[in-house]
Amino acid sequence: MQSNSNRALKTKAPLCEAVTNRVGVGHALVDDCSAQQACAAIILHARQKSHPAYVITPNAQHVVLLEKDPRFRQVYRDADLVVPDGMSILIAARLYGRSLKERVTGVDIFQTLCARAAETGLHVFLLGGRQGSAEKTASVLLDKFPNLRISTYCPPWGFEQTAEGLEATASQVRAAAPDLLFVALGAPKQEYWIYEHGLRLGVPICVGVGGTFEIVGGIVPRAPSWMRDAGFEWLYRLCAEPSRMWRRYLLGNVEFAWIVLKQGLRRIYLGMFLRLMDKGSFAAELREAGLLRGDHVLESLATVKAGAVPEPQHNNT
Repeated sequence: MQSNSNRALKTKAPLCEAVTNRVGVGHALVDDCSAQQACAAIILHARQKSHPAYVITPNAQHVVLLEKDPRFRQVYRDADLVVPDGMSILIAARLYGRSLKERVTGVDIFQTLCARAAETGLHVFLLGGRQGSAEKTASVLLDKFPNLRISTYCPPWGFEQTAEGLEATASQVRAAAPDLLFVALGAPKQEYWIYEHGLRLGVPICVGVGGTFEIVGGIVPRAPSWMRDAGFEWLYRLCAEPSRMWRRYLLGNVEFAWIVLKQGLRRIYLGMFLRLMDKGSFAAELREAGLLRGDHVLESLATVKAGAVPEPQHNNT
C-alpha cells in the first residue's frame, strides 16, 4: 500500500463544510450530513476541479471488516467524506446517545449526482459492477438524463492482481478524464483501489458505490421504501439472493451487534474517565501511567489538568 505518497497527493480539508459533528461506529468516524449537503459539496468540488478526494459509504459490513483490517482503517482515516449508507449505522449512533441526520445511501446519491452532472455538464465514469451492469445503468441514466456525459468500463475479474490489469483500468479512466468516478468493486476492494490507484488519476471525486449498478440497472430489485426506512433492507436482499448474502447478513449482523455492544461499554468507561478528568480527580497517578507507557499525550494531559505551568522554552540566540 502506498499510503504515504497518496497523502502527499491529497490536500486534507473538509469536503463538506456543513459537517460539524462526527460519530464513531466501530472504527468508522461518520460525518453527520444530509444527502443534499453531501451531493452539493461533491458537485461543487468536482466543478472546481479540486484536488482528488474520495467518499466512503459505510454500512454494517464495513464496520465488521474494519475491526480486523488495519489497511481498511487507514483508508477510512484519510477519507474526505464518510456518509452513513446503512440504517445500522444510524441505529448504533442512537444507542450511543448520539444522532446522525439521515441515511445517505450510495444508490440514492449516485442517482442524484448523475442528475446534477447532467445539469452542469460534468462527466461521470462507471467502473466495475457485474458484467454488463455498468452499461445497463448508463442506458437507464441516459433515458432519464439525455445530456449526461457518461463512460463505463468493467475490468476483468482479478485485474487488481496484475500490473497489466491495473494499467489497463487506469488507461480507461485517464482517457475519459471524468469529473466523477463511481467505483463498484465491492468492499473493501473498491476502497483499496480508490486509495492506492484511483487518487492518482486526477479525478476530482471518487465514490465507492458497491452494488449500486446492479440496482439502478435493474439486475437486482431494490427493497420497497418502507422496508428501507424500517431498517429491513438487508432482509429483502437476503431473501432476493440467499446464496450470495447469507454469510454477510446472518453472520455479519451478529458480529456488528457485538462490535456495537463492546463499543457502547467502552463509551461508558470513557465518559467516566473524562468526567474524572474534568473534575481534576486524578493526582500523580495519571502522569505516572503516561511515563510508564511512554505516552506523551497522556502525560501532557495529566500535567495540564493538574494546573502545572508549562516549562519555558529556552532561547539560545
